[in-house]
Amino acid sequence: MMHRMLLGILIVAYFSGSQAENTFSLYWKEHIGLPHPPHWLAAKASPLSPHQATLFMKLMKENELASHLPSFCMQANVACSANALVKKTTSNTTLRAMSKWNNNKLTYELPNEIPLSVASQGGLPYFRESMVKEGGLMPIPDLRDKMSYKSFLPRTLASKIPFSFAQIEDLKKLFGVVDNTNMDEYIQNSLKLCEKNPKQGEPCTCATSAEDLIDFVIEKLGHHIDIWSTESVEGSYENVTIGSMKLVYGNFSKPPALCHSLPLPFQVYYCHVLWKVKVYAVELNTRKRVNHVIMACHYDTSTWNPNHLAFKLLGFGPGLIEVCHWINENGIVWTKSLG
Repeated sequence: MMHRMLLGILIVAYFSGSQAENTFSLYWKEHIGLPHPPHWLAAKASPLSPHQATLFMKLMKENELASHLPSFCMQANVACSANALVKKTTSNTTLRAMSKWNNNKLTYELPNEIPLSVASQGGLPYFRESMVKEGGLMPIPDLRDKMSYKSFLPRTLASKIPFSFAQIEDLKKLFGVVDNTNMDEYIQNSLKLCEKNPKQGEPCTCATSAEDLIDFVIEKLGHHIDIWSTESVEGSYENVTIGSMKLVYGNFSKPPALCHSLPLPFQVYYCHVLWKVKVYAVELNTRKRVNHVIMACHYDTSTWNPNHLAFKLLGFGPGLIEVCHWINENGIVWTKSLG
């Protein structure tokens, strides 16, 4: 019976990719006042058809998914096992290997710490707004998402995933993750982040499906929004020349939502709504070409941890300075449309 089920999954897989993307685009059009999602976000739609998702849910319920893990991971385009991090990360071979997520420097401690999947080696992850000037030089950190290729799971399937720290062993078993690996550490840190109590006035969520992501954004910002993201990872680990710089959002009375891609087996976004944030579009003149990146500047750092890496780098304490950072690959800034 299970072999027939697996055969059905493989047959349907060929036809499901565009259908899944169209389903996501339809949900987007129904809820957001923009014609279509960015192409890279639409490409993260689950390639699984509803029929496939139902079959995999059945396997999960009957504790049979482990027997079909390679097929599940391939068809769902998710990361399974400790080897997933070195697979399909990027075709850019000119960049150095990705640094391990350094938990000592980027601790998940809300609301005092801001989680960003950036390597603090070989670039400046935090800086002052005044340090970014047209014609000036800036050392850029690694802008890559450690697992940029992974897809969302369908909401029906994602809702059945054991997504809590209390169920971490079940989650690891589901995706073939063994103890004491990078993926094990990433899962632990991500779940701790997702279960932290948010600071009052700064709502947050971990969106485990594309629909959950959209629902959170429209609940907090409404249906008429703008979306901002960094164009590419070009400039990572380079000393680049800053090109033009444009303020694209600076309304302190209507806070934006920042969403960071988490290093988990399937696509999950940690999103939080933050007050007093300015958003800039900045041109980086890299060795290969001009990269258009997004910069976020936080003007209220009064509640940040005094030991935050930003203050160690910049030499000030909470509430004394603004702190800026780049938005990494697959990161998203959502702002309320003012037009």
